[in-house]
Amino acid sequence: MPHFVIEYSREIEKTYDLNKVMKIAYDSGVESGVMQAEDIKVRARPYDFYRILNDGDSFLHVSVFLLEGRTAAQKEHVAVILRENLQVYLMDVTSISVDIRDMNAQAYKKRLLAG
Repeated sequence: MPHFVIEYSREIEKTYDLNKVMKIAYDSGVESGVMQAEDIKVRARPYDFYRILNDGDSFLHVSVFLLEGRTAAQKEHVAVILRENLQVYLMDVTSISVDIRDMNAQAYKKRLLAG
């Protein structure tokens, strides 16, 4: 925990390295100081079918799921750092957006294998 879920228009893969995009997301979380590096999980899912205003426009949206308890200022800080770092790399992507979501600590459950 936290989870960074990157959704994007598949044509982005033709120009950009998605592993680098995921690294930017991960590094942005660390840079924010709001979360610990060892807790961050990042995944990406492409979309072949989507509808936005103009045909041919591209998008990348990141949903960041955090356990509740961060302040509004902390969440905004994460969102701004993430968006700014992504836009430096993804210069030709039409729309880059970030949404920070609280997860209910009581309802969130996970299991890790000892390693």
